[in-house]
Amino acid sequence: MADDTAPTPSQLKTLIVDDEPLAIERLQLLCARQEHINLVGTASDGEAAIRLAEQLEPDLLLLDIAMPGMDGLEVAKNLAGLKKAPAIIFVTAFDKFAVEAFGVAAIDYVLKPVETARLTVAISRVLERKTDQLLAPAEESPWAEEFWVPYKSELRRIAASEINRIEAERDYMRLHVGGEQGGTSYLLHQTITGLEGRLNPEHFIRLHRSHLVRRDWIGGLRHDGGGIWIACLKCGTEIRIGRTHLAEAKKLAGR
Repeated sequence: MADDTAPTPSQLKTLIVDDEPLAIERLQLLCARQEHINLVGTASDGEAAIRLAEQLEPDLLLLDIAMPGMDGLEVAKNLAGLKKAPAIIFVTAFDKFAVEAFGVAAIDYVLKPVETARLTVAISRVLERKTDQLLAPAEESPWAEEFWVPYKSELRRIAASEINRIEAERDYMRLHVGGEQGGTSYLLHQTITGLEGRLNPEHFIRLHRSHLVRRDWIGGLRHDGGGIWIACLKCGTEIRIGRTHLAEAKKLAGR
């Protein structure tokens, strides 16, 4: 008889990695309050973290980034090659490494000082990911499915499917989420070319050197004469289409 009971994740064997003894002590206290955490060890540098990870095969690393010698990003890259690679939650005092952190497939990015509620949310994301893998192991997509962006004193996770359009503002990209009326926008430190390369081209199109738009957010195209074409978005915003992107934009209308 088939077992209809869905698999559930067990406790997470967890390794703490931080070069500051007080930071390790604080995380140990916080982990003691987490029912799904089974703390199996601590390390104070990157090399020790890799050795322990190979020996203990933890499910999760609470990993600092700024450490002398091998930093947390290098540790994550090294551990990604393990047969049983652990999930990574970066725990750091700096928000400037967010783009690089999620480039190495981190589950979450928690800023110090760590609060119990914030750590609980991060751990729940690891458990969700673990359950999803048990239920339906899937091939990893080459396209970004989410972005972590600074918001007040934290980092907020924005799904790529929530983004309607993106516009360049010097060295930053403004991600527009929701409708223009009452919608929200977030700034992400990245070039538009770099961001374009991370987004699924079946969902997003480059209309201008400073604009990326979700394809299903475009309501129509308008010709203003003199070779100028305008994309009319469903929210009412209009974007001039750059000449180098016009041919691709016209494919939307089958032209």
